[in-house]
Amino acid sequence: MLSILNNVIWGNTIENWAITLLIFGGAVLAAKLFYWIFSKFFKAMASKTTNKLDDILVDMLEEPVVFAVMIIGLWWGYEHLEFTENIQMWAHKIFKVMIAINITWLLARLVDALMVEYFMPAVENTTESANQFLPIVRKGLRSLIWIIGFIMALNNAGYDVAALLAGVGIGGIAMAMAAKDFVANIFGGITVFVDKPFKVGDRIQLDGYDGFVTEIGIRSTRIKTFPGRIITVPNHKFTDSYVENVSIEPWRRVKMTLGLEYSTTRSEIEKGIQILKDIILDHKSLEDEHFVIFDSFGDFSLNITMIYFIIKDEDILEIQSQVNLEILEKFNAAGLGFAFPTQTVFHKEIGK
Repeated sequence: MLSILNNVIWGNTIENWAITLLIFGGAVLAAKLFYWIFSKFFKAMASKTTNKLDDILVDMLEEPVVFAVMIIGLWWGYEHLEFTENIQMWAHKIFKVMIAINITWLLARLVDALMVEYFMPAVENTTESANQFLPIVRKGLRSLIWIIGFIMALNNAGYDVAALLAGVGIGGIAMAMAAKDFVANIFGGITVFVDKPFKVGDRIQLDGYDGFVTEIGIRSTRIKTFPGRIITVPNHKFTDSYVENVSIEPWRRVKMTLGLEYSTTRSEIEKGIQILKDIILDHKSLEDEHFVIFDSFGDFSLNITMIYFIIKDEDILEIQSQVNLEILEKFNAAGLGFAFPTQTVFHKEIGK
């Protein structure tokens, strides 16, 4: 049995491999134990206090601490093995990067949680600008922490970050060309924030899309269309396209044409015009200003054009439906018939 344990595989004895695997397994069990302790005891203790800070700390520390236990177990197990100098160098770099990533992960989660629980509720709803800017600050701060953490990870792994950045300068033109859309989106987001052509909740129309703004980010803006789909629009679109903000319109203009039968008399047309005017003036959700005229002689109808304006903040679709139903009801009661496509054919026999 002892002779088998002394057999060498990949430069290490079976005994050393077995010890390493046992340590790895123990690290997994220890990580699960820590996770269970956090879930059962620390969270329960934190929930009994009135202070939210301990709840945040426990919740944010839980997964990074479990990951740290795994890293320690892997490192300890690895130390029982011997490899070439090149492999040893790369292994140490990997462990250092993992440690830096774990610390960065912990800080990013902690800062984000503190922003959500303390800073954002204190500033939110103070001004409209604050409501728009807070999500951008939150994402920007989180990104900054990860960028710094990535630089620290490279530095811990033994890479000269300054030299890497200088090397990036050599291909700066190519990178600038590749990143021009990204930069354009960033400046587009700044333009949206400064100029305020719309805000979250506004209904806008852009490049054939019509919907409500659900989120304004530093790179893109999300619009929820009427079918319920989410459209992600790059922010540079708002600097080189026409954006129509439907929500800030003073009223909604509605134009419709009603075609009456050619058998309709002048007095009946005048009666129809008066009915339409009365509907507009009697409806509380419509402006008094309106236009109703006998517009034209169509191919198969006598056309009356009606233009009216729906008061701001009213339910546009519902008001249009109500107006159309009133027109249908009152025209039918007055005996005014709507025309439909017809064609009269005259036949004349030619004598032999």
